[in-house]
Amino acid sequence: MSTRKVGIVGAGQIGGQLAMLIAERGLADVVLMEVPDREGLAAGKALDIMHATAVLGIDADVRGTSRSEDLAGSDAIVITAGQPRRPGQSRDDLLRINLGIIQQVAVQIKAVCPKAFCVVVTNPLDAMVYAFQKVSGMPTHMVVGMAGVLDSGRFRGLVAWRLGLSVQDVSAMVLGGHGPTMVPLTDTCMVGGAPVRHLLPPDQIEDIVQQTRTAGDQIVSLLGNGSAFFSPAASVLLMLEAYLCDRRRVLPAAAYLDGQYGCHGIYMGVPVVIGKGGVERIVEIQLDTNQQAAFDRSVQAVRQTITQVEAFLSR
Repeated sequence: MSTRKVGIVGAGQIGGQLAMLIAERGLADVVLMEVPDREGLAAGKALDIMHATAVLGIDADVRGTSRSEDLAGSDAIVITAGQPRRPGQSRDDLLRINLGIIQQVAVQIKAVCPKAFCVVVTNPLDAMVYAFQKVSGMPTHMVVGMAGVLDSGRFRGLVAWRLGLSVQDVSAMVLGGHGPTMVPLTDTCMVGGAPVRHLLPPDQIEDIVQQTRTAGDQIVSLLGNGSAFFSPAASVLLMLEAYLCDRRRVLPAAAYLDGQYGCHGIYMGVPVVIGKGGVERIVEIQLDTNQQAAFDRSVQAVRQTITQVEAFLSR
């Protein structure tokens, strides 16, 4: 069994899937936490995962609880708690509901594992990771939001599927906020070392960009009651592996900017180096005029949401 420990706050679809992925990889022991009246959900999923790993011949330790004290000693914490989006509901619609939840979670995590690496998944992502760090007071380099890995993965997949090639041969990056103002970098998207613009016409590239921006909305619409969970869980897994195994991988994430990309005091999706020190470095990419303008629009949209967060927290 692993000597590492990951706490997952929220045993819903993402939390349960992530716990299974962590157990399958033997990456860490897992504690799934839910509110008291949903403790059975956490305990039931944990037990089911333990049975699954036994079938697969994997030694794992996954437990469910409603006690924040059981998260003590966690090397990393993943926050998925909150309501998922419903059809017709934007990420901003979730702000007031999920902000109250994040406030409570931030206080709990600060009390029981103040040195943990924290990955926030709750939407609206950019506002929630900002609120979590603000309320908890935990170091900014130890608090990040999961969005860029997911959005970039969707971008890579759409390019690969359009070309009928392996996604392994596509490299792509998405910057900015997690939502309609995200910035897929088409100029730096490469397929087997060749720029994507050499392989696809501009109208098809633009179609892929728009599909990337609306991918989450499409899943919400198709599911009818809920949002994506397999792909977000897989995205968090990559971030946890980079931290727990000191991979020092360059991954896009919602990170705190203090001058980088011309931004101060805001969480935005940018490429970062994740290793045992958390966010060890922010990688600054030279943006062209159009990309910079798109990034600035995304920053403005996130700042507007953060203004709402500040007003709520000051009450």
